[in-house]
Amino acid sequence: MTMDKNKMGAAQSSQLPEHGPLDANGREILLSLKNVDITFGKGEDAVKAVKNASFDIYKGETFSLVGESGSGKTTIGRAVIRVNPCAAGEIQYKGVRISGKTSKALDREVIRNIQMVFQDPAASLNERATVDYIVSEGLYNFHLYENEQDRVQKVEKIIEQVGLLPEHLTRYPHEFSGGQRQRIGLARAMVMDPELVIADEPISALDVSIRAQVLNLMKKFQEEKGITYLFIAHDLSIVRFISDRIGVIYKGDIVEVADAEELFDFPLHPYTRSLISAIPIPDPALEKNKVLFTYDPSVHDYSVDKPELVDIGHNHFVFGNQQEIEEYKAIRDKGEPLKSITILDPDDPLAEEKMAQQQKEYEKAHEEQFTMNTPLHDTGSIWYTIISFILPILGIIAGLVFKHFKHFNNFKACKKGAIAGIVVLLVIILFFAAMLGLALV
Repeated sequence: MTMDKNKMGAAQSSQLPEHGPLDANGREILLSLKNVDITFGKGEDAVKAVKNASFDIYKGETFSLVGESGSGKTTIGRAVIRVNPCAAGEIQYKGVRISGKTSKALDREVIRNIQMVFQDPAASLNERATVDYIVSEGLYNFHLYENEQDRVQKVEKIIEQVGLLPEHLTRYPHEFSGGQRQRIGLARAMVMDPELVIADEPISALDVSIRAQVLNLMKKFQEEKGITYLFIAHDLSIVRFISDRIGVIYKGDIVEVADAEELFDFPLHPYTRSLISAIPIPDPALEKNKVLFTYDPSVHDYSVDKPELVDIGHNHFVFGNQQEIEEYKAIRDKGEPLKSITILDPDDPLAEEKMAQQQKEYEKAHEEQFTMNTPLHDTGSIWYTIISFILPILGIIAGLVFKHFKHFNNFKACKKGAIAGIVVLLVIILFFAAMLGLALV
């Protein structure tokens, strides 16, 4: 009954409170995702990009969302700023529902309090506007200045804080390097004095030497202004050192959420272990002999016992069915950190054989990854095999087209039929050549 009242209060609020609700440990919950589904397309072409996502972000922390390309990280970030609508569930900010239809007053408050730093510093800036206007646009829209002198002071102050000079304000984005553009994007967000900043892979397009500078800038703003970050990334080696907590997402499912060091010491979900094992080792000799932990989705049997995200203690959430959760709990209760990276001894006579086996497992998992979520018409019909057998050249062309559009089952069917057709054709040609040779003799 209490939960229903809370939901009703969240749905009916038209303005943001000063503070968000507290969890059982007394931490203020700034942002909360509750059973969020995000779907693109309609009918048979519908694709569920995010499935039943639930997690909280506490005030003042850096929460990192990590996963491979296409896993749904950016989709969640764009849903928080209401670009992507939720098909189910809701998003709450300070306990107030901000997803779905909201009042104009609440909409302006949310825009004012939640800012985003985008991945591509070139595409996210208006090339026709000066840096002064780009940084000032939010101030203009919300009239966050007393007079023109106050606006200029605010813009010059923030541009200096991100490491640029006041004379840069009269220039245009194309006159800057990638790192400088990202600083401009950061200044544009920070000048609004937001409480939550969504950083969508803000350093992936930058040189390695520039990345640390941008991360240090973000950390400085967090310490000075108490800003909360939702940091979206695909590289665990970076987020380990800037995050308070980390969420791991795989094909739309949040598979693990834990404190940063807890996640690296006890990566319970096999996908998390595979991400950790993929972190490069600076020593080339060790990297060469490293054994990757390959994630194979077929190890899970969710046909009957459906999985869910469960708290196993230690503020650690893992996605799995009842049997898997019990196994994860048993592993965690032992308190022995898990080893995700194995280095082979180069003097071991079986080292090359083990590396070859590892490569086979990786290729198998890579192939299964393509075939798990196949397009609607990627059936691998026997007719593709038969037609390719009769007309092998046409089968090869069709197979290449299917492969280009990621219809891998159809590609395999065409490939199988074409190879068989070419073999039979060669046998027939050799037979008649042999017969002709005998006749001439």
